[in-house]
Amino acid sequence: MTVEFLYPALANLYGEAVEMKYIEQCLPDATVVKTKVNDEPYFAKNDVDFIYMGPMTERGQEIVIEKLSPYKERIIELIEAGKVFLIIGNALEIFGDYIETDEGEKIKALGIFGTYAKRKMMKRYNSLYFGKFDEMKIVGFKAQFSHSYGESEDEGLFENIRGDGLHPGSRFEGIRRNNFFATYLLGPLLILNPDFTKYLLSLLGIENAALPCENDIRTAYEKRLKEFENPNKEYLG
Repeated sequence: MTVEFLYPALANLYGEAVEMKYIEQCLPDATVVKTKVNDEPYFAKNDVDFIYMGPMTERGQEIVIEKLSPYKERIIELIEAGKVFLIIGNALEIFGDYIETDEGEKIKALGIFGTYAKRKMMKRYNSLYFGKFDEMKIVGFKAQFSHSYGESEDEGLFENIRGDGLHPGSRFEGIRRNNFFATYLLGPLLILNPDFTKYLLSLLGIENAALPCENDIRTAYEKRLKEFENPNKEYLG
């Protein structure tokens, strides 16, 4: 099995460096490729099972769009083939049509999904999030300067229970197509949601996986879930 971390030195905000370490612990026998900004992505010419990319600065988004644009068709091919992608935070916006700045400039993105993002750099959006994925309850956090619009509900990832989705008023958080998963949720997401982590591992052919530190993680998840289900819990944003 091959796992590729795209641009880990650039795309590692909000604790996502820890998320990458956790993925490595979950997949101790995998070959892990850490693609640097000036490297050709490993997926361009090689088979890969799991591609991960985390959140980054707004300037980082522009760099990554430039670096990935030559490989748009290959990314689409991998998505259609059912390869597993996990795209976190504002990395989600790179796969939409464009990102609109405060000044109204539209930065062309990869155009794989029909979404577009709008930045408001003077207004950071912070929020808790509580949703569901199939029968799983999902918890997480948001810290972002932008929202995405133009989503198709057929490709929504998490259904909202409390908290906003891709944008205020949206019923869904994130994007899913086949085994491509993209979400604004931070956490780190996999450490906060052990059942979702096991689901992703099952897509990689690992059934009933024993997660690293699973007892502690599950205890923390159950405690957090009880807090998020409390109707008096305050949500920001």
